[in-house]
Amino acid sequence: MSTDRPDASAADPTTPTPGPSAPSPDHTASGPADTGSPEAEPTPTDPGAAADEDATPEAEPDPAPAAADSVEAGLDEPTPDDSGEEAGDGEPEPEPDAVPAAGEAGDGGPGAEPPVSGRGGVGESPAGSETPAVSEAAAELAAQKVERERIARRKAERQAPVEAGGKLSGKAADLLAAVRAVEGGEKPPALYFDDAPAAPRKAAVAAAPPPPRNPEPAAGPTPDVVASVETVLTRGGAPAALAGAAATALGEDAADLLAEDPWRLLAVAGVRPAQADGFARALLGPEAGPADERRAAALVGWLLEQAALKGHTALEAPTLESALAQYGVPAPAEALERAIGDGAVLVFNEGEEAEAEEAEEGEEAGEDTGPVRVLVGLEGYALAEESLADGLARLAGGFDTPADWGGGSELIRAAAGHGLVTHTGGEAARAEPRALAAAARELGLRVCLAAHAPAPDAVTTAGLLAGTEGPGRDADGRFALDLLIVLDAPQLDVETAAALVESVPDGARLVLSGDPGVLGSAGPGRVFADVLAARACPQVVSRVPDPGPVGELVSGIGIGELNQVDAPGKEVVIVPVRDAGEAVHRTVQLVAESVPRAFGIPADSVQVITPGHGGSAGTRALNTALKERLNPGPGRFGGFDPGDRVVHVPSPGRAVPATVVSADARGLHLDGAGARIVVPKDRVESQVRHGWAVTAHQAVGARWPAVVVVLPGDAAQALSRDWVYTAFGRAGRHLSVVHGVDQALAHAVAQVPPKPRTTRLTGLLSALAEAAREKPGE
Repeated sequence: MSTDRPDASAADPTTPTPGPSAPSPDHTASGPADTGSPEAEPTPTDPGAAADEDATPEAEPDPAPAAADSVEAGLDEPTPDDSGEEAGDGEPEPEPDAVPAAGEAGDGGPGAEPPVSGRGGVGESPAGSETPAVSEAAAELAAQKVERERIARRKAERQAPVEAGGKLSGKAADLLAAVRAVEGGEKPPALYFDDAPAAPRKAAVAAAPPPPRNPEPAAGPTPDVVASVETVLTRGGAPAALAGAAATALGEDAADLLAEDPWRLLAVAGVRPAQADGFARALLGPEAGPADERRAAALVGWLLEQAALKGHTALEAPTLESALAQYGVPAPAEALERAIGDGAVLVFNEGEEAEAEEAEEGEEAGEDTGPVRVLVGLEGYALAEESLADGLARLAGGFDTPADWGGGSELIRAAAGHGLVTHTGGEAARAEPRALAAAARELGLRVCLAAHAPAPDAVTTAGLLAGTEGPGRDADGRFALDLLIVLDAPQLDVETAAALVESVPDGARLVLSGDPGVLGSAGPGRVFADVLAARACPQVVSRVPDPGPVGELVSGIGIGELNQVDAPGKEVVIVPVRDAGEAVHRTVQLVAESVPRAFGIPADSVQVITPGHGGSAGTRALNTALKERLNPGPGRFGGFDPGDRVVHVPSPGRAVPATVVSADARGLHLDGAGARIVVPKDRVESQVRHGWAVTAHQAVGARWPAVVVVLPGDAAQALSRDWVYTAFGRAGRHLSVVHGVDQALAHAVAQVPPKPRTTRLTGLLSALAEAAREKPGE
């Protein structure tokens, strides 16, 4: 590992010279900072509730005030300050208050939300080619909407009797009755907050056909509806520009709903509680106060949505109550109880049948079974997790005897005998699922390989679901295939995974493959990790190491060690810098001069990765400097010129690397992986940004011949092991690290693991697997 002098005139990886060395990479800083818990947000009366331009889904510890301009502007660790407006975040509009749309990192500044820990982030995948009738983005969003509606219908149709907990008595029976009362639309007794109910699972039913191949996009609100909403917003002093988003979120009765309950404005992305409070006071006058039941109900839903942006599919009841208290709700437990009783949210416990049985056994033995973990969640995510668990269990139990595939690797043998298999490994291990695909094709099976980002001989997961890529669907609406192999499985959020699994036909096989060390999905859930934790199917662990010095370095990071590696060919170079200005200067030199000269890698094949969008060395500053050097121009097409490297975000959670080709009356023309993309003029500002420099969340799933990772001093608190692992692992032949964080890098690798997400999938899968084992004759 080489080290360049910070004062060298050019950052040339081939000519390291003696001088101040970079911080020892294997030295762990003492006294680790508390980077694992999110910060609290000010009470809703905080006048500083202005929208941060760089909000993101996950709050980080508040940096020192002196660093506010840089750190708060956007570090890639999902924090509530840096992703919203950036197209590259691949997430919805920013939530100006706590955790806006998931995107690349920001900071945990004054607008941070109440403590709800977890990891959000932005994992994006390139878009497919444009279709004449319906764009891939519109088709994908419409398909997901249809899938959610289908899942909701399935939930409503489940009428099987509930067996779990049938023999309970005493407190356990009372708790279970409370949950059943909620499901029946009745008000539950107040005791469920002190003693958790064991939420019974309903019997699984056969999967319904998935959405059509090219669903029509949902129609937007009519001009009359938007105009009526504008009138109400204006009366309440809110920007009229929110009318379209409010009408879309609340439907054709949006104006009446807002007039009756102004806090429903929180359903609009980018609106924070303090702003909704002001809107309510303007409409309702003195009666609008912190104790208003309408306000509490809206806050419950809003907090759960913010948690979803950070990766959670549910929250523990005490966590939610604490957050409500921080927003001035006088009786948070009662407010949460009312929300559950009204059916606005669902309540359940994590263990379900298993915990109910334990409670039964404990009571029979006269033992104290201890407190039960109560989770509260939004119906859509709860249904998606249950549907996903049912679908995975269906596939896992699809084969009684293994097929004769003639032996082969461990992965091939596992897939031959099981309907669901997981496969883990690094970049080099991706050859194993490809070998499985080739072997299955030789046997005459219909095989589809899907990846998060464009990859050779693979479709994108988004394109497969949208119907613009892949094998299409059969008469029942299922994928016309026998084997589906999903690469980059850690990037699957719960809703995408549910739609994907529901589309796999009975008798087909599903292989989920990926590197568990990379950053997680942009959306809620931790699907791949939960499936691995449940151990409900065969797990194949690859033993193929990533080659070369870069592979050795990344492998060590994966187990928490930042080691010195021998890089005789300058495959890994450390470039120490003193400040952000020098970091930008050295980065431009590396991309434009040093790497192309030393390795013959053209500048357009060198990718810069940095922790966030904001700050003096974030993606904005770096892209400005790199454009000036590599493709100067006036930016006559909305800030872009032909030849600019850009990132296109056609829908939340996806980022498509592309190059600007031209512009005309139809919009901005891009070339994305050989496919022509036309971005309408009115969407260019929100969907396109320069892409010479991206964040690790945007880069996940892709690789480049050379990568320059920029770590300015204000990025220290954004770093974590999975961030470093992901960023460094994007490099193929060469990795340069522009290093300005001192010992924070080694500390992050050794002591800052990924933040947990609260989900239910592991418990659901484990319960289904246990039930399958207990069936007679099996």
